[in-house]
Amino acid sequence: MKKTTNDDNSSQQINYNRLFEGIRGFKANEHIPKKEFFAQLGKHQNPHTLYIGCSDSRVVPNLVTGTIPGELFVVRNIGNFVPFYDKNSDTFVATSAVIEYAVKQLQVDNIVVCGHSNCGGCEALYKSAKEMKDLPHTKKWLELAAPVKKIVEEQIAKNVISIEDRSTYTEQMNVVVQISHLMKYPYIRKLLKQGELTIMGWWYNIEEGEIYNYDDELKRFIRVE
Repeated sequence: MKKTTNDDNSSQQINYNRLFEGIRGFKANEHIPKKEFFAQLGKHQNPHTLYIGCSDSRVVPNLVTGTIPGELFVVRNIGNFVPFYDKNSDTFVATSAVIEYAVKQLQVDNIVVCGHSNCGGCEALYKSAKEMKDLPHTKKWLELAAPVKKIVEEQIAKNVISIEDRSTYTEQMNVVVQISHLMKYPYIRKLLKQGELTIMGWWYNIEEGEIYNYDDELKRFIRVE
């Protein structure tokens, strides 16, 4: 069992208090000045975009997109993965349910799959079974990115990319692969064909504060100017 020190306990208490201070600050500084907005927002939602992102604490969808409450319908998981389509599946259903609800019920106009730099989920693809032995559910979840690892290792073997570029290339190819998973959803393919839905793949560089959008024709990520 992990031993805790007085410093650890003090840090925990500070973080605990910060959460409640944040709640009080939100009420005073955000909710009360915008009372009418939140009153309307409380009645219904009409998001225009489904955002599929990573659970990483450094990635804040509304912050990087400049959107306000009510605009994004968000699902976040380790690695911004999209489960394989299976109408009768009883596994990986949480993210699938969000996709289904956003597209069929809320009728969003856009879907964004957003990866990011220094992604722990993507890095975990290269960890050994021993390193993952205490993370069985995470290990299972990473199966959704097995094709990504294969693509990257093939490109390294062909000297198309270097081992130094592995992390960034993995994160970006993961976005492309997860979009390919989305394309297996029949109702999504139908809406795309009808021009009623747009899918975008983004890669967010945390340190630079830059978003790169995937160009399907050029087969590369281009910085959003």
